[in-house]
Formats: sequence, C-alpha cells, structure tokens
Amino acid sequence: MGEPRGRHELKHYINYADVLELRARLPLVASPDKHAVEGCYRVKSLYFDNYNDKALREKIEGFSEREKFRLRLYNNDLSFIRLEKKKKKNGICFKKSAVITEKECERLLAGDLAVLKENGDPLCLELYAKIHYQLLRPKNIVDYKRESYIYPMGNVRVTIDSDLRTSYSIHDFLKPEPVPIPIAGVYILEVKYDSFLPEIIRGMVSLSSRRYTAFSKYAVTRII
Repeated sequence: MGEPRGRHELKHYINYADVLELRARLPLVASPDKHAVEGCYRVKSLYFDNYNDKALREKIEGFSEREKFRLRLYNNDLSFIRLEKKKKKNGICFKKSAVITEKECERLLAGDLAVLKENGDPLCLELYAKIHYQLLRPKNIVDYKRESYIYPMGNVRVTIDSDLRTSYSIHDFLKPEPVPIPIAGVYILEVKYDSFLPEIIRGMVSLSSRRYTAFSKYAVTRII
C-alpha cells in the first residue's frame, strides 16, 4: 500500500468566550459527531518518544518532516484501542492505524515487545523495529474532552478540545478515570480537511483575534 491521503490541519489557541461562540455557530451548518455522548467524548493518547525526546524536539524545532507513534482510545472503550503513527510532511498530515486488543496493550505497557511481532500488522512491526533502533518508549499520556462537528463538503472535521490533562504513569492509560494532572485554561480549535476548506466553514471558525499555531498537545504537556 502507498502513503495514505494527507489532510490539512489548522489549529488555534482559543479562550472560553470563543468556545461559547463556536458552540452557537457550528450547529447551524455542521453536524455533531455521532459518537459524542452529551455533546462530547474523551480522547486518551499514550505517546512514544526516545531518551533524547526526538519527537518533542522535532516538533519544537519545526522540522518539515516528522512522525510520532501513540496508542489511543475513546471514551475509555477498551474494546477498540488503536496504535497510530501520525506523520507530518511539508504541512500535510498523514495517519496510519492498527487495532490492538486490551490484552495486547497490557503486555506492551508491561514491556513485552514481542506482542507487536505477534500482532503482525505492518504498523505494529514498524513500531517494534523503531523501539529497537530509535529506542522509543511510552513517554506520557494526554487526555482531553473533545467536541466534534462534521461538514461533508471537503471532508471537514472541526473539533474543540478542553479539560486537557496529562500523566507520566503509563499504566494510567487503561484506567477509566481521567488522568490526574490538569493543564488549566487551555482550549484548542482544530480544523481538518482534505483538498479545500469551504468558505462557509472558514467563516464559521473565523476568530479575528486568533492566529494559526503549530500547537501540539503532546508538546505542551511535556514542557509544563
């Protein structure tokens, strides 16, 4: 298989007043994500990095091509845990994923790397190799609440992330409660789309005082 199709990704730091404005605007033209429960869902990710913080340093230093691996689950649903590789190349984001079981995840968190070979998915095998030659290890957890809106033209997804939390205890990943360390006052607007951003959405998310930013939830939770 070739490289998956890339997506554009725009991000803004916003404040709570912006959140209220967006909550009023977006439902007029976009549909709430069907997976949301009472308007939102929780996202929990466990990021991998090496002893030299390769992924963090490449992000902070603005490398035009970089990648990071993470485990991710939604609403603490342990029946659907994904291993993901997110790659950015010249401003375009690419993502690959593989499903792993709860037992496989438990073994991986316990340091049993053979589980990646046994799974056999190409992405699991790639992480297995890079754990050895890049010395990648589980680094920290990023946990947050997400509101999501879908607009079909341009395959647009608009998300508002809040209640950002982190933990360096990797075994918190499979626990049902949010992780313990809050990152106060952080609200993030993300707009993801394929080849074009429709003007109606561009207008909806236009916040005059906000600029696009190369924000990374992984980076901000590592440098607090």
